[in-house]
Amino acid sequence: MKQIIMLLVIGFLSAVSTQSQAKRLDPSAGKDAFETCRGCHSTHNYSNVAPVYYVPKIGGQRKGYVASALTAYKHENRARTSMLPNAYNLTEQMTAAIAQYVEESAGSKSKASYREGDAKKGEKLAESCLGCHTKDLDDGMTAPILAGQHGNYLVKVMKDYQSGVRKDPVMKSMVGAFSEDDLKDIAAYFANMKGLSIVK
Repeated sequence: MKQIIMLLVIGFLSAVSTQSQAKRLDPSAGKDAFETCRGCHSTHNYSNVAPVYYVPKIGGQRKGYVASALTAYKHENRARTSMLPNAYNLTEQMTAAIAQYVEESAGSKSKASYREGDAKKGEKLAESCLGCHTKDLDDGMTAPILAGQHGNYLVKVMKDYQSGVRKDPVMKSMVGAFSEDDLKDIAAYFANMKGLSIVK
């Protein structure tokens, strides 16, 4: 019985310590660590080379999602990209600091320029997406904000879910039956909303 109580006390103290560390995150630590990211994520319409798509806007993105994405790149649970060398040696605390900085360092909310797709058609197709992909940071959701994201990036990500390059059974079931035109329409809908920005 004493051992059980001791384990519970240790677990409680560990949780309190973790919460305290999260609260004590030094804002400048996240900013300093983000400098290697700034060349792409703080540049307007910075484009990846092959395949061609704009590097995602992440200013104002949910910190929980940013942290999970960095962790996925670190452990190579996402396709190898230029993100791998930027994430492989991040500690858990540094990941949290970057994620907090990204969420809090948004520029002005804006739409994304996207010349393909039909946003009106996309609005209907995206109805089932809006239950998770909201744009209010205080609503407790964990899915990424898509409002204002680059359309060609959104199309790429949805195709990655369809093909299994990104592994998520829920997302695969959500987008699996969509045609490429459907994906472009959905992307146009989200791109045409004010939301994410480049990181200041």
